[in-house]
Amino acid sequence: MRIGIDARFFGPTTGGGGIGRYVEELITHLQIIDQENDYVLFLKKDNFHECKITNHRFKKVMADVHWYGLREQFTMPRLIKRARLDFIHYPHWNIPLFSPIPFFVTIHDLILIEDRHSARSSSRNPIIHGFKYAAFRTVLETAIHSSRHIFTVSNYSKQSLLKHFGIKPEKITVTYNGIKQFSASKSVDLYKLGVYEPYFLYVGNAYPHKNLDVMLEAFALFSKKTPHIQMVIAGRRDIFSHALEKRARTLGIKNDRLRFIDLPTDEEIATLYKKAALFVYPSRLEGFGMPPLEALMHSTPVAAAHASSLPEILGNAAIYFDPDRPDQLTKIMQDISRNSSALTVDREEAKKQISLYNWEDTAQRTLDVYTSFSKRK
Repeated sequence: MRIGIDARFFGPTTGGGGIGRYVEELITHLQIIDQENDYVLFLKKDNFHECKITNHRFKKVMADVHWYGLREQFTMPRLIKRARLDFIHYPHWNIPLFSPIPFFVTIHDLILIEDRHSARSSSRNPIIHGFKYAAFRTVLETAIHSSRHIFTVSNYSKQSLLKHFGIKPEKITVTYNGIKQFSASKSVDLYKLGVYEPYFLYVGNAYPHKNLDVMLEAFALFSKKTPHIQMVIAGRRDIFSHALEKRARTLGIKNDRLRFIDLPTDEEIATLYKKAALFVYPSRLEGFGMPPLEALMHSTPVAAAHASSLPEILGNAAIYFDPDRPDQLTKIMQDISRNSSALTVDREEAKKQISLYNWEDTAQRTLDVYTSFSKRK
């Protein structure tokens, strides 16, 4: 088979967050396990050289067109047709409406449907937002109904797809994400990052569905009685994180108590995980949720919202709180500040949970679906 992968999201720097990591790891591990099929990877200029070819059956093609725009609707079909593929895998819902060949798609979550407030993140103008949301729905529904098969990253996301779109369960395969193994580095000086111990940590973006307002409310209550602990937020700096910074001021959180770190490296993130007193993940909606698993991998206690896919993914390895109850999170913060061993990670439970997720399995399950398509064809 000659398989295409729209790899424009490749890497957490260019692609951003979980989707970028998913594309990178899927391609990396497909190169390891598949020595029979040919692949064409469509990449942007920003990540073209980041994508390393280790298998002679893989080829890179420049597709320097940004996602979610009108231009990709016209440019991508031409590039795909020129590549003479049997099918293509789109790792996100932003497919070309007129895909020239059969395709698979990965739907990580339905956050823009389940939380319209997050959908407004694309524009402040209600008219423009309405137009963009209508376009999103059109593209998403085409991706779901016209695809040969759908991958998703949790049973929670699968059930969301069945609920909102009424498709047959056998059309969906759950391929859990893996966890990237990266280690803390002695060369990382947290003091130079403006971080000092003890501190609580959040890693990820600041989109509305991440529920960071509740985390700040909980921390504001906590810091009134315990002013020496810092809250660290590591992720891309954008209009949402700047708005969060303003919100912190209205809550009375002092500047030295809250630290934002923009686009930390893997080594910096690993060091932040390892030395954090507590990792906090208050998200209301999550298709999978890599950061809390990465925190557990570094033996850091995790406090997570009891919402969406998080109980499925984290199992008994985390302590949960109601995402609408900042007081519950405040109590968790107080417990660990009074007794650092109060939320000590059960290493065996954490290992058991972490062992469920690896990129080799993700790639193999994906390849199995590719192969079944070839047999049906």
